[in-house]
Amino acid sequence: MAATASSLLAAAASVSTSRAAISPRAAASAPSSSRPPLRASPARALRSRRRGVAASAAPAMQPPAVSRVSTVVDVDLGDRSYPIYIGPGLLDEPELLQRHVIGKRVLVVTNTTVAPLYLEKVTWALTYQNPNVSVESVVLPDGEKYKDMDTLMKVFDKAIESRLDRRCTFVALGGGVIGDMCGYAAASFLRGVNFIQIPTTLMAQVDSSVGGKTGINHPLGKNLIGAFYQPQCVLIDTETLNTLPDRELASGVAEVVKYGLIRDAPFFEWQEKNMAAILAREPSALTYAIKRSCENKAEVVAQDEREGGLRATLNLGHTFGHAIETGLGYGEWLHGEAVAAGTVMAADMSYRLGWIDESIQKRTFDILDQAKLPVAPPKGMTVEKFRNIMAVDKKVADGLLRLILLKGPLGGCVFTGEYDRKALDETLHAFCDN
Repeated sequence: MAATASSLLAAAASVSTSRAAISPRAAASAPSSSRPPLRASPARALRSRRRGVAASAAPAMQPPAVSRVSTVVDVDLGDRSYPIYIGPGLLDEPELLQRHVIGKRVLVVTNTTVAPLYLEKVTWALTYQNPNVSVESVVLPDGEKYKDMDTLMKVFDKAIESRLDRRCTFVALGGGVIGDMCGYAAASFLRGVNFIQIPTTLMAQVDSSVGGKTGINHPLGKNLIGAFYQPQCVLIDTETLNTLPDRELASGVAEVVKYGLIRDAPFFEWQEKNMAAILAREPSALTYAIKRSCENKAEVVAQDEREGGLRATLNLGHTFGHAIETGLGYGEWLHGEAVAAGTVMAADMSYRLGWIDESIQKRTFDILDQAKLPVAPPKGMTVEKFRNIMAVDKKVADGLLRLILLKGPLGGCVFTGEYDRKALDETLHAFCDN
């Protein structure tokens, strides 16, 4: 569920606690090496802060006279329901954040890429005309490879050293890795404190920040350690995408495509017509893609919060994709890149089973290819490696690997362990060297 730009910063290794299928091998868009090229602008130098930030340290900013929230999507979970605010410039609106802060102490969890861009602004938003609130921050290294127990402990270290109590609020400022780790820390610290999601990548905005999935990776598998823990709110400032590298923007598109394939055919058809606008960062196209994705995610989570069945369908392509991420080494491919290749593999298998017609398989391939995403796994991912990693996937039940596969017309899918194993074997051999 996480996208990163760790290759931008050589210093990211240290932690600061300051503030019959389509022929996959012939696909022209498949990467020639294990890591697709990074199209990114250099990140600004990190300005280290060694202590908590109080209201008096806030820069001279003023909130807008009129709110710029364009959409509010509600995640309906009874007394744990929460809003998703979507719009440009929302980090300039202190009241949005402050209404969801519990107590007087806040810990912002961010990383070395995002901190120089938005930490000061978020601190201002939390403390503007609110002198009783103090803000601490912990700046973690950026990258999926740091989504582990050692890095997570840095969050706990800062919280304990700062003597935070059960009325504190954790704020996740960053992409999927930061959101997952901050949420898991909030779920665990003092057996649960409040937290807020401020996603700054498209991947996090359309998927990982919504629904309460939190956790870390294990060397043997992705996201195997974690908890379901809902935030107080999700604040999506669409202007944060202006600083997102092209590669990470495309990575987020993989999750947008997923919603259309599994449950929202009109949304998929809209994407086919507007993919160029999304990749060009046309504001109205991006805002609609985020809004409709969040609406789909919220509807599913409201019905199946803890992934008993329906919510599992949101993992289309993820079983294959997680195997790629684990097999290559976390961070070699971005999450959305692996999911894109995995989605093409799932569509291939669905076609081999006779569950979808060839046109859906082709449209799946074409839209991900148009988004400049990988449409086949990298070299080095063997059939045996896929099988070994998929055997410990979270969706295995009683030794049976369950998969999300497309079935029926566009927008239909199933989560099932009842499929012909020959089709899985054929797909793996079609996409792997051996």
